[in-house]
Amino acid sequence: MAELLEAGGLRLVEVAPPVVPAWARTAMDREWDTVVLANPAFFDGPVAVCAGLSRETPDTLLVSWSRATYRYFALRRVPGATVRRSLFVSVVQPTEDGRVLVGRMSSATAAPGCWQFPGGSVEPPTGDEPLDEHALRRHAAVELAEETGVDLPAADLTRCLVTHGEDGQVGVHYLAPPVPASLLHDRFEALLAAETARGHAPEFDRITLVGSPAELPDLAGPHVTHLEPVVRWTSRRVGS
Repeated sequence: MAELLEAGGLRLVEVAPPVVPAWARTAMDREWDTVVLANPAFFDGPVAVCAGLSRETPDTLLVSWSRATYRYFALRRVPGATVRRSLFVSVVQPTEDGRVLVGRMSSATAAPGCWQFPGGSVEPPTGDEPLDEHALRRHAAVELAEETGVDLPAADLTRCLVTHGEDGQVGVHYLAPPVPASLLHDRFEALLAAETARGHAPEFDRITLVGSPAELPDLAGPHVTHLEPVVRWTSRRVGS
């Protein structure tokens, strides 16, 4: 289960990268090679990992983060290794009748068959650009477009929740303006057709709309731990 946190402010502070002992690095590299062999689409690109989450003030959350690459997450498969967890964004996209969009991850992803909101791991900024709320919102808008075909200005997204999972993962969740259900299905079908034409595997192989947590058990396959509490939260606020 994931803890739901609401706050008026969110501040992100970069800290030193995680230290990986030599024995763990050797095991990490071995596990990464195994993962890439099974799915050559994986790449060792830059990623931000969460080093801590706390309340800086009663209405401000402080997230500390550090730079790593996706290879670092192979440490999860190494017994005895200490691993900083993911920092990710997601978008809650409601329909005009109060349901919200969830998608099933395709076989080309790291979590095939898993249901979740559109979103993904946060990438660290380049150059002198800060990792701040504006950057998170832009990243969330990009993920929404890449996974569902729904292209919205980042400014249209409003932060609604921060989740803190039992495994240490921290998610920053944004609420999009409601749109007709037919538009969501049309945009997704157009995205699938375009990706197929280019010979690319989609990140979502299916989407559906849910109106309450009671509908989640009907989804065949696993779902991320924050899905149920976030759906419950949104059904009380954006549901019909």
